[in-house]
Amino acid sequence: MCGIVGYAGTSSRVVDHDALDVLIEGLRRLEYRGYDSAGVAVVADGAIHSRKKAGKLANLENEIAEAPLPKSMTGIGHTRWATHGGPSDGNAHPHLADGGKLAMIHNGIIENFAGIKAELVAEGATFLSETDTEVAAALLGKLYTTEAAGDLTLAMQLAVARLEGAFTLLAVHEDHPGVVVAARRNSPLVLGLGDGENFLGSDVSGFIDFTRRAVELGQDQIVTITPDTHTITDFQGNPAEGKEFTVDWDAASAEKGGFASFMEKEIYDQPAAVADTLLGRSDANGRLTLDELRISPEELAKISKIVVLACGTSAYAGSVAKYAIESWCRIPVEVELSHEFRYREPIVDENTLIVSISQSGETMDTLMAVRYAKEQGAKTLSICNTNGSTIPRESDAALYTHAGPEIAVASTKAFLAQITATYLLGLYLAQLRGNLFQGQIKDILADLGKIPAKIQDILDRGEEIKSVARKMAQVPSVLFLGRHVGYPVAMEGALKLKEIAYIHAEGFAAGELKHGPIALIEQDQPVFVVVPSPRGRDSLHSKVVSNIQEVRARGANTLVIAESGDEDVRAYAEFVFYVPETPTLLMPLLTTVPLQLFACELASAKGYDVDQPRNLAKSVTVE
Repeated sequence: MCGIVGYAGTSSRVVDHDALDVLIEGLRRLEYRGYDSAGVAVVADGAIHSRKKAGKLANLENEIAEAPLPKSMTGIGHTRWATHGGPSDGNAHPHLADGGKLAMIHNGIIENFAGIKAELVAEGATFLSETDTEVAAALLGKLYTTEAAGDLTLAMQLAVARLEGAFTLLAVHEDHPGVVVAARRNSPLVLGLGDGENFLGSDVSGFIDFTRRAVELGQDQIVTITPDTHTITDFQGNPAEGKEFTVDWDAASAEKGGFASFMEKEIYDQPAAVADTLLGRSDANGRLTLDELRISPEELAKISKIVVLACGTSAYAGSVAKYAIESWCRIPVEVELSHEFRYREPIVDENTLIVSISQSGETMDTLMAVRYAKEQGAKTLSICNTNGSTIPRESDAALYTHAGPEIAVASTKAFLAQITATYLLGLYLAQLRGNLFQGQIKDILADLGKIPAKIQDILDRGEEIKSVARKMAQVPSVLFLGRHVGYPVAMEGALKLKEIAYIHAEGFAAGELKHGPIALIEQDQPVFVVVPSPRGRDSLHSKVVSNIQEVRARGANTLVIAESGDEDVRAYAEFVFYVPETPTLLMPLLTTVPLQLFACELASAKGYDVDQPRNLAKSVTVE
């Protein structure tokens, strides 16, 4: 969702930073979140100076080049993803109030903005945009002059008491050079600590070029930063504290590293992402030691049902987890789309474990579903890639993946890291419950330890599937089939193609083919088939081979992902890509990769920006 940066610095530093440079660089780091306009406001020469422009950040930079801003030590910057009001110069942030003396930026949705706007209009206020943000700015400006006696922090406390919804608000005022005030409710915000300068960001990417010291901000908190201080309170003004942490990756980790896109780089990062997620999780005897979990082993051993909550790609990771956890632990697992879960009165209790999966840890649908589950008494565990984010903080336990920053909107390495984390959770539960012998767990962990090298083998042969993708750049539709753990892989393969190539793509359970989807097959229709291993599941393998024959007989072009050594599929496929042998339940960590490569190359061949696909944001922080 929207990218937010705030900065308060001083020219007394040995190396002083112009606020504008900090803001632009921070917004550039946050471009991966998705946006349709950008803007900045700085405090200089006793006034607010603002520039904003629809489109990419380059448009804003061109605007500033034509109408330069004065040097400043204080400012706020924003990349907007349109909610209230379409993408336009007028709807872009910042929005001004108090006669142009105050500037505000905002991430989220103010649900009661219409009533507040009507009240302000009745008092004589006029509005230049269609946004809820301008309403919040006007309210803050009014309270600043009428009730807060010129205290910007107090005015923010009074304003948020009136607002409903999900929001992060940042404001500056010309009366207070060197001060940025921010408020956070149900929307991400992190504080960055520097030497003679302090920062605010939607996530740490917004200030990683300048500091690795960061502070988690809690729900319903207000923070006021100056170059040398930061003060945190709750919405009522009572003193509060955040949790300081150190960012363990640097700016170079967010660069493309010679690849044509972040997405391509992140696909090639996957051996390290899986390896790092496995690192340090077990002892020399193969016993899992998940030190991040804050639920006691005794409580976990009593769990009678698991519900996985997630959206999009993360939901497909949960679907893979269902097969593994039920097999290893004999616990029933349900996979729920977060945005549907709490609206159907789900049955959960104190013996239910809610496992939420979110790369950002800020997915609003998932956050609200977790809160609902906690209210029903369920235990909650978060699988997340972002330290300090909201969902793991509000969950009873957290299991962090260690994929590093994922910049491209379409998830790749986070997906494999999420699957890896769910495997660790399943094995840990099996260890606690005694469902598997310790030797079995050790063997599975050993197989997991071989996965990074096997992924690398696939990547080293990636040109095989990339060349196919380039030849298929003009196809209007691609279908994907899979069985067992291959079914969620098929759905994820289709989603990737939809997200970045903008063509019709669907993933089906192969057994459903004769129940309707086979009607879609026509001459030259491309169909990817994820084939299960012929080892140990002969009947399932033979059924999928039959599915290949069925669609091919009706004119389909069949593209097969199969295990090395599986010669039975060659006779029925136009193209076969082999992945290394691995146990069936672990196979999604391999079979997903060629589908990622295919989607990335096909979209690139069509000339699309694979890192920032249209209409999509990296983190969906509104419902």
